[in-house]
Amino acid sequence: MRRSRVSRTTGRVTAGLAVTSAALFTLVGAASPAAADPADKPQLLSSWTQTSASSQNAFHAARANQGSYASYNFDWSTDKCSSSPDNPFGFPFENSCIRHDFGYRNYKKMGTFDANKARIDSAFYEDLKRVCSRYSGAKKASCNSLAWTYYQAVKVVGVKKGSPVG
Repeated sequence: MRRSRVSRTTGRVTAGLAVTSAALFTLVGAASPAAADPADKPQLLSSWTQTSASSQNAFHAARANQGSYASYNFDWSTDKCSSSPDNPFGFPFENSCIRHDFGYRNYKKMGTFDANKARIDSAFYEDLKRVCSRYSGAKKASCNSLAWTYYQAVKVVGVKKGSPVG
């Protein structure tokens, strides 16, 4: 038995609509609302932004394994030491700046920046001093002077809204 040309066309259109509807449902209808951040996000963020060397080490280990923390929606972006040199006079300040950026960006995102800024800045200074502790004599003194300067910059300039620091 032969189907008419109209019924074949109607059948194709109906099949096409069914496929299109199914695809649209898959893209839109099945999408779930964004999941909330895990409840322990503030504690984890705090643990990575303390002044201790263990906090610094834990942060850099997590940064190297960001995928494990994807559900937390952390902002891992960084401009390193902003408009200042990342490694002034060969002193490797870059990782200290990366952790500082992480603290600023994520506490701002959570709306608790003001309550945590002083500690983030202090952690930055302690990180810089740990870099300087690798040196001795005049080189260490120079490094410590630069560390103090970088710390003062974030302490003062980092307060201003829209500043390039942090």
